[in-house]
Amino acid sequence: MTQNQGPYDCIVVGTGPAGMICALALAAKGINTAIVGPAPNLEDSRTTALMAASKEFLVNIGIWSALEQDFTSLEKMRLIDGTNRLIRARETTFDAAELKLPAFGYNILNKNLNRLLGDLIEQTDNLTHVPGTISAVRSDAKTASVTMAGGAKLQAPLVVGADGRRSVVRECAGIEVETWTYEQSALVLNLAHHLPHYNVSTEFHRETGPFTLVPLPGRESSLVCVERPEEAERLKKLSDEELALELEKICHSVLGKFEVISERQVYPMSGLKALKLAGNRSVLIGEAAHAFPPIGAQGLNLSLRDVAVITDLAERTKKQDGDLGSEDVLKAYEKHRWSDITSRTSAVDLLNRSLLSSALPVQVLRSIGLYTAATISPLRKLLMREGIAPSWRLPRLMRSS
Repeated sequence: MTQNQGPYDCIVVGTGPAGMICALALAAKGINTAIVGPAPNLEDSRTTALMAASKEFLVNIGIWSALEQDFTSLEKMRLIDGTNRLIRARETTFDAAELKLPAFGYNILNKNLNRLLGDLIEQTDNLTHVPGTISAVRSDAKTASVTMAGGAKLQAPLVVGADGRRSVVRECAGIEVETWTYEQSALVLNLAHHLPHYNVSTEFHRETGPFTLVPLPGRESSLVCVERPEEAERLKKLSDEELALELEKICHSVLGKFEVISERQVYPMSGLKALKLAGNRSVLIGEAAHAFPPIGAQGLNLSLRDVAVITDLAERTKKQDGDLGSEDVLKAYEKHRWSDITSRTSAVDLLNRSLLSSALPVQVLRSIGLYTAATISPLRKLLMREGIAPSWRLPRLMRSS
């Protein structure tokens, strides 16, 4: 990292994966960037799956080669109706080879991803890590001023808020949010298993929510098990041996005997959507703008589409000697991202609520939908492509070069 004291072109607030990738992307495009936040979290045992379009973005900004050895490819996605309802959907497997892709996506431990991104930030020119938190963002006709918790100030034409659900950047821009909750919690942990996963991600759709096994290196997988809150807490308190046996029974031993190999974490399920995406010389990305249940590996992939768009806009504006935080840039960002964020948030919410519903018409529609997806090839391919990223408006930096 080259220590730059400013002036900066952009200040990214937040050192989660979305914030760090955003800072690296901006720096790669010649944008003098500061990233503000604590040291990367190296204790997070959850995992993140990046879809093929997100991988293409990392290739295009020059950082994929530094990350790829820690990823496990997801070559197939297997959906199984694990309910005991009257009408059950047929099992469906989607294969990336049908799209002539080596994989739908790539899975990595969050602590490994954060470590690798943190190392890249330290090595990157045009990029300065400023440790700490912020207390305010104010703007005028020419610049945004970010006040650190200790009183120091940083200035830049543009601020990117990647500071999560309780975003200070969003609050200072006066942007309100819509929030909602579910009677569900996600139990998250990692497992070793006796049978190979063959790079197949397996998702059981159950009355309480999805039970998803995502491949890790060797004979290991990450698990997201969505349950009623009280059941998630009960499972968390079991011994390793008791928990492994219960989880194995839930998925009918599809990967053989289980062994718990990480701590257990429980997260209440909820959703959030900002009612605007920009203001106060700031744009919102990631969970500062949108958050929803961990279904279909959509979270960080949606965030990286935010990153790809603001990076492209910032690069083009800088080349034209324009104002990176101008109303034109903010409006262009919001216009480009609004429909994708709205449609994905609604789709994940609808899918999750359809799993919880015991209404017969909902069961019939889910069953018909999965049957159609399994048997009609053009529709299968369309669903697979759109699951990776919206083809109708894929950001320029996510396209194959």
